[in-house]
Amino acid sequence: MADINIQRKKSAPSPWILVLLAAAALAVAGYFFLRHSPADEPAPGTSTGMASAPADSISTDSLRAASPLGDPAAAPPDSLGLTQNATDYSPATLAAQAATDPSAPNYARNGLQKLSGILVALTDRDEFRDPATTEYRDNLTSATSRLGEANASLRPGFVAAAALIRVMQQKAYPAMEGTANDLVRLSSELSGRSATVAEQQQNKQFLTQAAAAVRVLSEPAQQPI
Repeated sequence: MADINIQRKKSAPSPWILVLLAAAALAVAGYFFLRHSPADEPAPGTSTGMASAPADSISTDSLRAASPLGDPAAAPPDSLGLTQNATDYSPATLAAQAATDPSAPNYARNGLQKLSGILVALTDRDEFRDPATTEYRDNLTSATSRLGEANASLRPGFVAAAALIRVMQQKAYPAMEGTANDLVRLSSELSGRSATVAEQQQNKQFLTQAAAAVRVLSEPAQQPI
């Protein structure tokens, strides 16, 4: 009896399995496609800008605090002459200063400050507005710019003040010629110090005569310009 080979048919895969596999593949592909890459994500805000703002504020506040606005005590030494009241610069106050004790601390320094302030103010008058007066005024300003320093020499300021007085006298006050020349001579003899009695008396003599000179210079000119 012949053998009959019976071959079993292979069963086809279930369509549901194929559907599930396809869905899984789509899910995986969608996951990788839709996921945000690190480059696409917005970078976290840095604190550089925020941190710089307080630093700038502190810097500005520090500058404001360090600035001596309207505070004479906080002003640098070079500006001491500028912080005094303008009423201190008058022939009367200079004469009063000259009449005090020449041995007092800062006697000569305070007197020179007042004298310089008076002379600089007088140069604004019409009869004194010329290149020569301006040059001597600038010399005086430069010579007295450091009067606030402890070891500053007063002699250059005295010499410059006397020279400016003589220039102003030559412009409109011929009767003051002798006084102006005498002040120039006295200034050349000053040491600029107040260590000895002789130096103190020389300072007093100069300031007394300078006060008399600026009192005349403060009056109307004696001749037409």
